[in-house]
Amino acid sequence: MPSQPSRHLEVVPNPHADREYEVALEIPEFTCLCPMTGQPDFATVTVIYVPNEKIVELKSLKLYLWSYRGEGAFHEDVTNRILDDLVACLGPRRMTVHTDWNVRGGIHTTVTASTGC
Repeated sequence: MPSQPSRHLEVVPNPHADREYEVALEIPEFTCLCPMTGQPDFATVTVIYVPNEKIVELKSLKLYLWSYRGEGAFHEDVTNRILDDLVACLGPRRMTVHTDWNVRGGIHTTVTASTGC
C-alpha cells in the first residue's frame, strides 16, 4: 500500500546522546498552497539540529512534510510550525529550520526560525 501524508513524527533513540553533533536535513521538494490564491508554493526546507536524546526517523519526516501539500499557509507560518513540531517531539539541544521559497510574483522569500541558540 502506498504511503500517505501524516502529521505524526516518529523518533528513535539517539545512539550518541553523549556527544554533541549536528544533523542537517535538506528537503528540496516541499509544497503547500498559497492561502490567498490557492496556487502551489514550492520550497527547499533545511533542518539543522543538535540532537539530545532523540533523532527524527526520516520517512516520518517525509510524510509529515507531505501533509502540507494541500494546505494553505503563509511561508512564515509554515517555517515556524515545522520548527515547533520538531522541537516538541525531539527536544533538541538546538534547532534551525530554514525555508527557501521559489520566486512568486517577482519576490524571492527565505524564512529562518531557530530555538536553543
